[in-house]
Amino acid sequence: MVLEVCAYNIASCIIAGKAGAGRIELCVNPLEGGITPSFGLIEYVAEYVPIPAFPMIRPRGGSYVYDTHELAIMKKDILRCRDMGCKGIATGIQLPDGRLDADNMKRLVEWAYPMQVTCHKAFDVTPDAFAALDVLIAAGVSRVLTSGLRKTALEGADLLRQLVATADGRIVIMPGGSVRSSNIAQLAAATGAVEFHSSGILSMAMGQVANEDEVRKMVNELK
Repeated sequence: MVLEVCAYNIASCIIAGKAGAGRIELCVNPLEGGITPSFGLIEYVAEYVPIPAFPMIRPRGGSYVYDTHELAIMKKDILRCRDMGCKGIATGIQLPDGRLDADNMKRLVEWAYPMQVTCHKAFDVTPDAFAALDVLIAAGVSRVLTSGLRKTALEGADLLRQLVATADGRIVIMPGGSVRSSNIAQLAAATGAVEFHSSGILSMAMGQVANEDEVRKMVNELK
């Protein structure tokens, strides 16, 4: 099983690597829900952290509906990440009606190849989780980060279990949303998922930095 740590800074990346996490979702600006990090940060993490980091490709906060200018910026960011040797990215695009944008999701995957593509929590504001899952599978997306369309993954556990069964190995369903060492084993048992996503942050007073003991506990719970 794999724990992915959502890291907003280099400190959390280093902690994730030391504590045994399998992957990092790399972004900045948590108040906006995460946006694209600087290329300096991406490069530094690649040099000094021993696990893969998937940069978030999201040009701004707010909705996941993008115009042609924003899409062009996303393409440039994706190609730069690919040229830098990143193993994957996290991204997502919606239509104005809330459905995932099937055509542009395919374009994102094509631009990213051979990097893996994770659909971030744009999935959780779609009107139909199973229709959205079909879009992602058809586009060639590798995994989807979701709380089961609820505020927390524990609240969405029933839908997460259904999504795992429907995916049937065609795409990874990665629960995220208030995932902690106190509930990660319960989530694994309830959903059948094999990858999980958490910031590992226990206190905002620590400046959005993951707690190393908490990350290590989650890793151990998954063993």
